[in-house]
Amino acid sequence: MNLLARHSSHFSLVRALLFCALLLFCLVPPARSRSNHSLVKSHAGVTVSAATREGRLAIFDDAWTTIRERYYDSRFNGVDWEEIRVEFRSQAAAARGETDLYAVLRRMLARLNDPHTRVYLPGEYPDPQRQQFITAGVSLREIAGEAVVAAIERESEAARAGVRAGDEVVSVDGELARVILARRMEDEKTASTAVSSRSRAASLLLDGARDSFVSVCFRSPDGAEKSVILRRMLRERPAAMDARRAGKFTVIRFNSFTPEIAAGIARAMKGSLRNARGVVLDLRDNGGGEAEAMTDIASLFLPAGKELGTFITRDGRTHLEARTRAAMLSAADAIELFSAPVVILIGARTASAAEVFTAAMREHNRAVVIGENTCGCVLGIRRRHTLPDNGSLEISEVDYRTARGARLEGAGVSPDELITITRRDLRAG
Repeated sequence: MNLLARHSSHFSLVRALLFCALLLFCLVPPARSRSNHSLVKSHAGVTVSAATREGRLAIFDDAWTTIRERYYDSRFNGVDWEEIRVEFRSQAAAARGETDLYAVLRRMLARLNDPHTRVYLPGEYPDPQRQQFITAGVSLREIAGEAVVAAIERESEAARAGVRAGDEVVSVDGELARVILARRMEDEKTASTAVSSRSRAASLLLDGARDSFVSVCFRSPDGAEKSVILRRMLRERPAAMDARRAGKFTVIRFNSFTPEIAAGIARAMKGSLRNARGVVLDLRDNGGGEAEAMTDIASLFLPAGKELGTFITRDGRTHLEARTRAAMLSAADAIELFSAPVVILIGARTASAAEVFTAAMREHNRAVVIGENTCGCVLGIRRRHTLPDNGSLEISEVDYRTARGARLEGAGVSPDELITITRRDLRAG
């Protein structure tokens, strides 16, 4: 029998908590609209130019060699890296300038089937200190091959035009959305899992430059269509946490693992949420964060000393072994362990540290997990590499195994209770 159901009264409490979580999953989709088109900063000090054949080869050789020396898997996911050099070096030499060269580099990296290892043009690298993104004010998800509105920003053109969650995107700038989505999914086929490929493809459907406009035709469930001109705007996506009571239970939603959020959750659990009979942790829009903050939050629910998994380098050495602790790094107070039942909500956008946290909680029989399969995106990037022309290269250098030895990369965390979101669910929310 599950640890959460040792006796009948406890089982009744868990059933009530699960019912609360199921309602939240179906009726409260993640509300933040976002795109993966990030604001970028410029880099100075360019010493090599992609305008010359010699410059292009220098950039290519530097990228290829850096991956050969630092990639987390010395077998390169089954790819012959020497043959890759032969195949793509001539293409780099023949490239027509910078943009063409970086397209060659991206095709080369795609052979690794690893979305974490990626290259950025000079000036394209996202600023990690400013969580900014460009959005048309509409968040989309893929359902049965269609792009469907999951959430809308308040006061956006779409909201003012009456677009609602559950509406289908028919076309974008006159092109059928189904066709664009299929093309995007083909471009994203190297994503860690099929679910992450579909999620990213949908999120990029309305992608474009800041302050540009896009014409979108929406169709409601009753068949009515409307065309709306949307402006792509710059938005900030700060780390955020919302904790509230839902009857006897606590619902905590947070989009990142940061020291501030870890401390905020600890304060909430000691304060207004202290006597909750159970907690729902909503990680559906949580893309990860800092390992130490993840450990702090896990330490609120698991006794000190519990293993959360191991991060491993290409030579098999342990880069980091995460364990829960008796005192938080992000708060001065001692930890007060929360012992009531826990339910975790997950989805395709649940990634990285959020997946590690969820897997650890379940392996220690501390949580019931419901929702959809997670991203399967847990490889670690230790440091960015600057290319000779001031472009940027990110390389997966660290793999992860759970305490029981399971590998999450490419697989993700599967829920105990699978909930498939439909257009009707989104409409009802």
